[in-house]
Amino acid sequence: MSSADATPKLEKNEYLKEESNNLRGTLLEELADTSTAGITADASQLTKFHGMYVQDDRDIRGERRAKKLEKAFSFMLRVRLPGGVCSPDQYLMMDQLSTDYGNHTIRLTTRQTYQLHGLLKGNLRNVIRGMDRVLMDSIGACGDINRNVMCQPDFKKTHAHAKVYEIAKNISLHLLPKGKAYREIFIDGEKFSGEVEEEPIYGTTYLPRKFKIGVAIPPTNDVDVFSQDLGFIAIFEGEKLLGFNVTVGGGLGTTHGNDKTYPRVADVMGFCTPDQVNQVAEAVVLAQRDNGSRTDRKNARLKYTIDRMGLAAFKAEVEKRTGFALAEAKPFEFKTIEDDYGWNQDINGKWYYVQFVASGRIVDKDGVNLRTAFREIAKIHKGDIRLTPTQNLAFCGIDEADKDAIQKILDDNGVKGPEALSGLRKNAMACPALPTCGLALSESERFIPELLDEFEKVLDEAGLTDDSISIRMTGCPNGCARPYLAEIGLIGKAPGKYNLYLGAAYNGMRLNTLYKESITSEEIVPAVEPHLKAYAKERKEGEGFGDFCVRTGVVTPPSKYTVGQD
Repeated sequence: MSSADATPKLEKNEYLKEESNNLRGTLLEELADTSTAGITADASQLTKFHGMYVQDDRDIRGERRAKKLEKAFSFMLRVRLPGGVCSPDQYLMMDQLSTDYGNHTIRLTTRQTYQLHGLLKGNLRNVIRGMDRVLMDSIGACGDINRNVMCQPDFKKTHAHAKVYEIAKNISLHLLPKGKAYREIFIDGEKFSGEVEEEPIYGTTYLPRKFKIGVAIPPTNDVDVFSQDLGFIAIFEGEKLLGFNVTVGGGLGTTHGNDKTYPRVADVMGFCTPDQVNQVAEAVVLAQRDNGSRTDRKNARLKYTIDRMGLAAFKAEVEKRTGFALAEAKPFEFKTIEDDYGWNQDINGKWYYVQFVASGRIVDKDGVNLRTAFREIAKIHKGDIRLTPTQNLAFCGIDEADKDAIQKILDDNGVKGPEALSGLRKNAMACPALPTCGLALSESERFIPELLDEFEKVLDEAGLTDDSISIRMTGCPNGCARPYLAEIGLIGKAPGKYNLYLGAAYNGMRLNTLYKESITSEEIVPAVEPHLKAYAKERKEGEGFGDFCVRTGVVTPPSKYTVGQD
């Protein structure tokens, strides 16, 4: 066998990235092509780095095929919004862009940012230029690159957020690509003619796959820090930020039928000081850049790199790049993932209001005019707006004098507070799935309201209505709504069929385990009902539903599914 034959063949995307002229490719020409509403497959890979996915309406694919029409193409745009914090003006811009160019909804993602759906190719520049006017962008929101950096929103309950949020923003800025393609293509509209610029962190082929970072502030783990490629757990001593425990190797996406893919909780690798964070983040990214698989995209995330190398070897690689050793990790404890719903006061005596948003979809529907309410509040709001990792929205820094006006807007638009929600609904998440996501195998966002209604009948009968139990659903195994960390997890397997997982730790430190495979949507509630009723009668004090399922043998997770175990 020749040496050429022995060299593994790189994935097609690797050649595409290298030859793209720093993510330009043919995007400028294809965006100007009015003969089609779509773009080529190669160009669609590059748009991801600029925060956009090509989608189509799958509900009408057959109808359009019968008429010999191309798919009903549109684009989804995702915003880069570190920590999920924005101003009222920025929110109002997203709302206006959705009206002018989108599908009249705004979607809050599980990574604390906005998505606009239904954007036509010819309007992409108008959308991005509008965002640019209020200092927002979509750079690196998708693609083989560091994506939106998450940060526990805190809602000004403590002094911790201001310190930690600045660090999260700095991580995002430090790991941004340095190229000018985004502005040239989508804002200036002029073709680049100078020398190819350097990408000191990413190089010409960027990362092997997507890369996710989350920053957590105990005791809340709403960012699911152990699901992130790289996590930072803030460690405080009173008001003093000592630094961060560093976690590596989390990731939830899998592929049905491929045993070489699996969800994984991150390992705690060590501790760093606040001024070391950017160095550590860059070193981890570089180690993944140079050691991650570029021959098999399904095994290219950092979790697989660490499992191949071993944690000790990966840590040594990181420390070689930083030039300093990580300290020993410090004790921490996570207790909850739930948002602080409704009206509460912050440390400065001002108010904040956290509104539940079903599956993150801000829309006027069925007499509940949530989008109208948020728009009217944003017009008078003087504080900031924070998106949560669980797809909800908070108005923070509200003056006492403005509280009644905001409540009236909510009431006038039929928006109900947390008193109308069960503990299960408060802890529910779902991905968009059909009809827009091209990867969806089954329904998610459109089905979960009906599923929650059925579950709530069981919970009410069992006396569990107010108990916090996490449930998450996705239309495919890629894990966008982090279902593998839910006490009740549902993964789309085929139209109307799901894999049911049970037994995750409520605090996000243990994965769930497959309980039943390929059950129909009608079989989900009956499959879980006896365990919920047993939980109501037999649980120990303070025991979560996932913990109960493990203790009583409903599921038996391998030890590697839990943080801190091999």
